[in-house]
Amino acid sequence: MKVAVTAVEASLDSEVDPRFGRCKYIILVDPTTMEFEAVDNSAGMGAGGAGIATGQLVASKGAQAVLTGNCGPNAYQVLLSAGVQVFTGVTGKVRDAVQSFKSGQYKASAQPNVAPHAGQS
Repeated sequence: MKVAVTAVEASLDSEVDPRFGRCKYIILVDPTTMEFEAVDNSAGMGAGGAGIATGQLVASKGAQAVLTGNCGPNAYQVLLSAGVQVFTGVTGKVRDAVQSFKSGQYKASAQPNVAPHAGQS
């Protein structure tokens, strides 16, 4: 299994980025081995469609779950359509978030938890 975590830095010791579409990095983690790949989220800098593009990036990398602070409706729909479970309200370090996910502490989100364009600066 591969889990995608939004992050402010390219490290397991990074803080979870509260924004999905406009996060700086996506950290793809194997929760069993904790091996990871950090992917620069260039879509986050675009003028529009960041959530959709980031959702497509996560799906293309084969993630089965996303851990993030917030996820808007467009990104949520892309992820849902790709069969990726979304877990929102996640905070703290990426490493700790993955451990909490592994131990079943998070519940998958049944819907987006912010309005469209909520993460724009």
